[in-house]
Amino acid sequence: MLLKKYIGDRAFYQKVLTITIPILIQNVITNFVSLLDNVMVGRLGTEPMSGVAIVNQLLFIFNLCIFGGISGAGIFAAQYHGKGDVDGVRNTFRMKALIVLVLTVIALIIFALCGPQLISMFLHEGEENLDLVATLAHGKKYMYVMLVSLLPFAVCQIYAGTLKETGETMLPMKAGIIAVFVNLCLNYILIYGKLGLPEMGVVGAAVATLIARVVECLIVALWTHKNKEKAPYIKGVYSNFRVPRELAVKVMRKGLPLMVNEGLWSLGMTALTQCYSIRGLEAISASNISSTVSNLFFCAVFAFANAISIIVGHLLGSGDIERAKDEDSKLIFCAIVICTVIGGALAICAPFIPQIYNTSDGIRDLATKFLLVSAAMMPFNCFIHATYFTFRAGGQTVLTFVFDSVFIWCICYPVAFCLSRFTNMPIFPLFLTIHCIELIKVILGAWLLKRGTWAKNLVSD
Repeated sequence: MLLKKYIGDRAFYQKVLTITIPILIQNVITNFVSLLDNVMVGRLGTEPMSGVAIVNQLLFIFNLCIFGGISGAGIFAAQYHGKGDVDGVRNTFRMKALIVLVLTVIALIIFALCGPQLISMFLHEGEENLDLVATLAHGKKYMYVMLVSLLPFAVCQIYAGTLKETGETMLPMKAGIIAVFVNLCLNYILIYGKLGLPEMGVVGAAVATLIARVVECLIVALWTHKNKEKAPYIKGVYSNFRVPRELAVKVMRKGLPLMVNEGLWSLGMTALTQCYSIRGLEAISASNISSTVSNLFFCAVFAFANAISIIVGHLLGSGDIERAKDEDSKLIFCAIVICTVIGGALAICAPFIPQIYNTSDGIRDLATKFLLVSAAMMPFNCFIHATYFTFRAGGQTVLTFVFDSVFIWCICYPVAFCLSRFTNMPIFPLFLTIHCIELIKVILGAWLLKRGTWAKNLVSD
């Protein structure tokens, strides 16, 4: 009976792999190139690497606000597709476009006016006496180019997200692969000044990212408009931006908590990084190396989380509530098993990867310790992500808000703030303590999953 609950049949795993593999491949390639990108910038020195890392941490807030802003509409898009309602999917697409436009304008204003001050919040003297002024200068140069890339990134998320929610996962994968290879090649050329071009350093890294994002956006947008038989919702999508009031209210009711949640969660993660920075710029450098490497190994977590969102969302939209619960359990179990193995691989690689970077031995050693913590936490983080996307698929956005943002701001951040300001605790015990607190969410998530109240059809007549 236990095996039946957690192990699926061949048809189940074929369906899971059909959705998961393209997303996984795209994520692996994207994060692998991000790792190479990070290493290339890291070869310039600790100060350029740290400046870029701080800006990317700030832009991370925007990226997740976009993700959260369109996720509310995405919940309905997946369920409308499961129901066979093309007009419903079209209207959710329009909602996404309006939300993205507002968020992008707000972000551009904030970063243009307050960017240098935000970067400076992370600059603190440590044991290695790194050059804070040079770090700020590198960060500012990188940031001003990256601001141009916000719009193509946001527009791409509208198209790619809707394609995935309607079952088309191959095209976003292909576009992502092309974009990351464009980024990789241009990074090498522009950062180091190859093929007769001047050496641009961190500005070259930003220009490469901008061009890659434009390429990815054009691929997914042009394909969608040229393949209306596979994406019928795109017909007439820009003829007007009227969205039925009832749907707009539903999307905002479900989506606003998601958007606020993603914004507050990413802001909370950034605030935690700022707490680590109190111990010196070397903490930022080590954290940057650790997070970039960990994200490559975390690709399986993100792929299964997306699969849960799509598969469970389709089943809930079609009204098959019990099957949605059953397949959700099987998906989570499969994800945890795979991520446990991947966590072991990360632990094996942890001592070697930081050696690639052109930085001090102290930063490399600290990055290795951070990676070992991430490896040990991987099965638990997998369960936390799977639980979050399960709740989201059922439209339980208030619950996801409590599960994510309330937890980080009411528990994790106060602990990090007090330990970083009022004690002399070294950076590694501080980092380890904050990650161990996350185990509380595992217990809470298991209890909420067992209750089953998350499984709801949001689009029934």
